[in-house]
Amino acid sequence: MKPKIYATLPIPTDVEKFLSEYCEVRKWIGEDRISRETLLQDIKDVNGLLTSGIRIDDDLLENAPNLKVVSNVSVGFNNFNIEAMKQHNVIGTNTPYVLDETVADLTFALILASARRIAELDRFVKDGNWNPTKDDQLVFGLDVHSSTIGIIGMGRIGEAVARRAKFGFNMDVLYYNRNRKPEAEEKYEAEYCNLDSLLERSDFIVLLTPLTPETEHFIGEREFALMKKSTFFINVSRGKTVDEAAMIRALENKEIYGAGLDVFQKEPVEKDNPLLKMPNVVTVPHIGSATKKTRDAMIMRAAQNIVSALTGKGAIDSVY
Repeated sequence: MKPKIYATLPIPTDVEKFLSEYCEVRKWIGEDRISRETLLQDIKDVNGLLTSGIRIDDDLLENAPNLKVVSNVSVGFNNFNIEAMKQHNVIGTNTPYVLDETVADLTFALILASARRIAELDRFVKDGNWNPTKDDQLVFGLDVHSSTIGIIGMGRIGEAVARRAKFGFNMDVLYYNRNRKPEAEEKYEAEYCNLDSLLERSDFIVLLTPLTPETEHFIGEREFALMKKSTFFINVSRGKTVDEAAMIRALENKEIYGAGLDVFQKEPVEKDNPLLKMPNVVTVPHIGSATKKTRDAMIMRAAQNIVSALTGKGAIDSVY
């Protein structure tokens, strides 16, 4: 008998065809996100779960006694309770590599939009305006080229950002990472430095760390106080890596110049969040990897992970 898998998100036709060669495929077809109650009911007999962002914990695992693998359509896996999964002998996988360049593109989109005040000026023109008044500083942004970028987390995406910064915009590249990356230093003339030095010297600070117990609120009041008043802070990691209240205070008190945010402490972001009313903050709805080509590639990678794990070949991208 073929192993049974359940997909909680839409899957392209070619991915479903691939999965069906090896597995019995069931999927959620509702327009809204699957409810927790429905999910727990639907996965009671499945061997594999293809999903994105669903909380994998004791409650879910106890409701799915036949579950062998959870395949996350994401490079992150902070939705996994890894200890619980180990206790239930359930493999967890993610989808690295295929989204690196796309997330790096979005990172630079946020840098450029923030520095050149694209969102503000877009609204300015659409409101019927054209020539700023003598006292209106709206038109004046800050240069990206030949400035200094500080990358916190020099993984694959960090290196893709560094390549764009160095060769596309002639930027000086600083980075902070758990381990030094000599090859990146040579390729991009990147300078390894401690966190405080990076915060003090960078014009643009890009946060790319995964969310772990050690990195929760990694950037907080102390770190914002070290940044220059002309600094732009860009977060494309996870919302909880930043103390959002401290970031809001830093922006309100003009301790930093602005921010570009793909992620928030609570998602969807609450409508009364002060960040949504700040003209110097560019906000997008967690779309780092959201291009059709990349998302399709991520789902295929997740499908390959689940098939490989369930057919005895071992998971390709196991996270533990």
